[in-house]
Amino acid sequence: RASLSQGNFLGWGDRLILGANQTEGSDGWNISYAIPINRRNGTFSFAYSNSSSEVIEEPFGVLDIQSESRSYEFTLRQPVIQTPTEELALSLTASRRETESEFLASLTGTAEPFPSTGADADGQTRISALRFAQDWTRQTPGQVFALRSELSFGLDALNSTINPIRPDSRFFSWRGQGQWVRQIGSDSLFLLRGDIQLADGPLVPGEQFGLGGQSTIRGYRQDSLLTDNGWLASAEFRVPILQVPKVDGVLQIAPFIDIGQGWNPKEPDPLDSTLASTGLGLLWRMGDRFSARLDWGIPLTVETSSGSSLQEDGFHFSLQFSPF
Repeated sequence: RASLSQGNFLGWGDRLILGANQTEGSDGWNISYAIPINRRNGTFSFAYSNSSSEVIEEPFGVLDIQSESRSYEFTLRQPVIQTPTEELALSLTASRRETESEFLASLTGTAEPFPSTGADADGQTRISALRFAQDWTRQTPGQVFALRSELSFGLDALNSTINPIRPDSRFFSWRGQGQWVRQIGSDSLFLLRGDIQLADGPLVPGEQFGLGGQSTIRGYRQDSLLTDNGWLASAEFRVPILQVPKVDGVLQIAPFIDIGQGWNPKEPDPLDSTLASTGLGLLWRMGDRFSARLDWGIPLTVETSSGSSLQEDGFHFSLQFSPF
């Protein structure tokens, strides 16, 4: 996974972010652009992402199941409380996600629509939604608290997918996220973070809660577990082991533990509904402009994947670069 950000891109206090990610069986890219719209740090932003994936896990790999997905988001964000140590911001997002799935192309020579969860007869899923979010951060000497709450309302609009039986574009879900960062010494940090999602019924895969991957439960492949509801908790301790003042660089070692659980409100729960891991990360930072991270996670619960990629062996790598 890699990302590149450019502040003040056009000289208006705007920001451009480009990102790409790749795992065995999937790849994607994304772009976002944000521009200030008033003197109180309100912003308008647009985000687009594109991804493709195929099922490679046996015995399903022989079916040649492939999917393409695109998403668009338009967001208005406005801080309503701003002090040197605290901020509360509200945001409203209009989003659209379109997915097409097919299979059997390599077996029959002709791709057929794949009947994925929530898809129509053509293997397509179109989701329109409005999302209302509240972000709160508070900084005190040596620590930072951050909380986020997001309400998502699925809409029957813009030719969205509507099925006789859910899941489809009609849904409601709430997601809450929190993080606490405590500085210990000059470059040591202790981090706690949590994430939870609750839905009123079945969701299409793009709206489900995913566990597995570098940003959730390390040591498992991306989205090893997808459910309508779920939670995760993570603790990490970052300790510097090498400093290079000449380039403002610091190398940190980061032992961590992750745990999460998923369940469905109206459908059977997965057989293995809890994922947990422990492991070690290495972080290299050069000021605020460049960072690289390598994580090695050790699964503590059953991993059903039979692949042999680096991610399925527990390794995750990411890069971030902000030239200005």
